[in-house]
Amino acid sequence: QVQLVESGGGLVQAGGSLRLSCAASGRTFSTYAMGWFRQGPGKEREFVAAISWSGDSRNYADSVKGRFTISRGNAKNTVYLQMNSLKPEDTAVYYCAARAGSSVYVRVTEYDYWGQGTQVTVSS
Repeated sequence: QVQLVESGGGLVQAGGSLRLSCAASGRTFSTYAMGWFRQGPGKEREFVAAISWSGDSRNYADSVKGRFTISRGNAKNTVYLQMNSLKPEDTAVYYCAARAGSSVYVRVTEYDYWGQGTQVTVSS
């Protein structure tokens, strides 16, 4: 069982930056692939970024490539999402997700564990 708790969301102006953190419980965190997803008002949950258990492989949605960076600190059981050059269309609730496996996963249905989400609001 893995429990995930996100933090770091907030209100920021367009062009600004935020760093989201996701703290995971469980002794096998280092063997879990991790992902970040987001859900805007009236929209379906969508993929943002994912990282393999080793940290060697990453994948990003086209909409955030070059602006967002996913990383993980296995010693701290934490995964991060550094978000730069934020845009109003990045406004959403951001969710951290986890699953066992050696690959990088980009679909909502591929993840077994979810956090409660953290709100990110970007003003124009």
